[in-house]
Amino acid sequence: MYKALIPFLDIQKLDLEMIQLIRLKLQRQKELKNLHDIQSDLEKQVHIQKSQITETKLLIQMGEGDIEEIKAKLKKLEAQQNNVKKLDEFNALTHETNSADKDRIQKEQKLSDLYDRATAEEEALKNLTKTLDSTKESSKALEEEIIESIKRINEEGLVLKSKRDDQVKKVDTEVLKIYERLLHNKRDAVIVPIENRCCSGCHIMLTAQDENLVRKGERLVFCEHCSRIHYWQDSQELEGTVAETRQRRRRTTKA
Repeated sequence: MYKALIPFLDIQKLDLEMIQLIRLKLQRQKELKNLHDIQSDLEKQVHIQKSQITETKLLIQMGEGDIEEIKAKLKKLEAQQNNVKKLDEFNALTHETNSADKDRIQKEQKLSDLYDRATAEEEALKNLTKTLDSTKESSKALEEEIIESIKRINEEGLVLKSKRDDQVKKVDTEVLKIYERLLHNKRDAVIVPIENRCCSGCHIMLTAQDENLVRKGERLVFCEHCSRIHYWQDSQELEGTVAETRQRRRRTTKA
């Protein structure tokens, strides 16, 4: 096996663990955001409902004022009607009175509808507020659990990063550049063994020549299909490494 590649197997193990932590952290952050979004949406609905109630109450006040004005007008017309002596003036006042009374009836009906609307809006606000309070209470424990989980993930990530930083100081810098570029692109294992003359990364069949190059371990050998770096998992140089331990486990499982 290409000797400069050996320490990268341990580094890759740390990187894959960190990638899993990052994915888990993103998932937990998404869960936390969903909780906040639900609460925010309910709070927005409560605010909108309160605004609607305020608007309805204002319309009610205006409607009540209009009706009072019409009643005052009707009272005035009635007084005028009692004092007129000419028939045409009396008829004109009667027509005006009927028109004002009709307007009063219409406005009273609208006002009645507004009273019903206000009652419905108040009930809706009560239910929304109850739902919001219930959601906050039920989400509190879950939110605390998620925050604590993210904190533990961060702490574990710092430990892994510290180990990785120590290990990358000892490796070939050129190989490191290649490895990190591949890792950045794939976000998955990029140094993989050949198994049954197949790339264990993309599972594409390789040629005998490719396999021999990997066996010799004289240079880096890349998969022509997925660009991953290949290594020979039965190589003696792997003793004591992550890859050797994994291979021993695989053999035990088969046995």
